[in-house]
Amino acid sequence: MSARMTNPATILPQAYAAVPALLGAIEQGGVSTTLREIIMLRASQINGCAACVYAHSATLRKEGESDDRIDTVAVWRESPFFTDSERAALNLAEAATRLADSRGAAVPDAIWDDAADHFDEKELAGIVLAIGTINFFNRINVTIQEPAGTTWS
Repeated sequence: MSARMTNPATILPQAYAAVPALLGAIEQGGVSTTLREIIMLRASQINGCAACVYAHSATLRKEGESDDRIDTVAVWRESPFFTDSERAALNLAEAATRLADSRGAAVPDAIWDDAADHFDEKELAGIVLAIGTINFFNRINVTIQEPAGTTWS
């Protein structure tokens, strides 16, 4: 498999230059790399982004995450391998990724309040930016059919 085109973020210099700044801003939220990667993996699974599912799974393995945790991100509600704070972040990631699926508030207060019970405002800022950013990249990659196995430096 090959992509339909070169990734737009690498074709347009301003977009390419913005990526490290955005990822750096997300890191300033103070949320662990593991949690950020779990959130991004889950959103990528929902969006069907093969390239990002591959990349975030690989990063989690490099971070020392167990196969049990990586393999059950898609079914985190039924998995015993996640903490309450990780569950709150995953729930927020799912709600914010599935905006069009909601039948009321896109991100219900109960989901937000649960996340806010586990994370301070700075951490929430990092989580919300991570969710938005991965959804942005998922949409690019799905549109151009970026294949699994693609890595970015």
